[in-house]
Amino acid sequence: MRRVSRWGVSLMGAQQIRKAVIPAAGLGTRFLPATKVVPKEMLPVCGKPAIQFAVEEAVNSGLDTVILVLSPGKELIAEHFRSKISLEKVLAERGQDDELRAVRRISELADVHIVWQKAPLGLADAIRCTRSVVDDEPFAVILPDALIDPSRPCIRQLISCYDRFSGCVLATREVNSSEVERFGILEVDQGVEFASAGGVFRVRSLVEKPNVEQTSSRYGIFGRYILEPDIFGCIDSTTPDPSGELQITDSLQLFLQHAPLYAYRFEGVHYDIGDLFGFMQANIEYALSDPMLGRKLREFLEGLDSERVSAVL
Repeated sequence: MRRVSRWGVSLMGAQQIRKAVIPAAGLGTRFLPATKVVPKEMLPVCGKPAIQFAVEEAVNSGLDTVILVLSPGKELIAEHFRSKISLEKVLAERGQDDELRAVRRISELADVHIVWQKAPLGLADAIRCTRSVVDDEPFAVILPDALIDPSRPCIRQLISCYDRFSGCVLATREVNSSEVERFGILEVDQGVEFASAGGVFRVRSLVEKPNVEQTSSRYGIFGRYILEPDIFGCIDSTTPDPSGELQITDSLQLFLQHAPLYAYRFEGVHYDIGDLFGFMQANIEYALSDPMLGRKLREFLEGLDSERVSAVL
């Protein structure tokens, strides 16, 4: 039986998740001047645009529809996922079959929809822009700045949790005290970590980037969400922060007033590729694991003059 939430959204418990929202409307100011023209999501990690990792995570998690949230000037991202017949023709004529397959695969990954966020009004507003495409279904959110290299796709892990515990689900992990101000932070009920579920917490409250003195919790939010359609009503009721943006943490705090919110301690290595150092870390790690690049990079690193390295350090 369907039930109607206080926000007017029809709910059915744990429905199948088919759609992923990938917000990519940010300005990328931490990467200027590189991002003056090229969207930060198109900057490559070991030769692959960052946004493609997010789309592939959705596909590898069993989702068939991807909704990209873009802002004016980011048309290159949409173009990346479209067929380019002229390029394919040239590659075919040159006999570059591997490159041809790689290019074709990009446009065949998923059913990609584009929605536009007209002004930088925050993550919650970017998610709200997808309401007509998401419709009355639960959905995943993947932030492309958070690259997670897992044994199992992070969103797949959250979907498995959602299938067992109906309610919004967030990816979490403990962070160092020095990192608290960089994350949304969760206050969790330590007494309701379900032993049989392995790393599932009931969330009591959450706050966006608090001062370390403001919270004793060290459970950060890591850019992966399973959200129920009820969240759109919560976003509509969210008050903008001092900068005028709508924070998804504030919307989820409203959600908590009438429905359960869970956090799942995910498996996998996390890289903050929205930060220049994290971006460099990811490139080095992915290059080292590449069958061709790994050997050359190791040889290069081993060949660095020790005095030169010491001088830099």
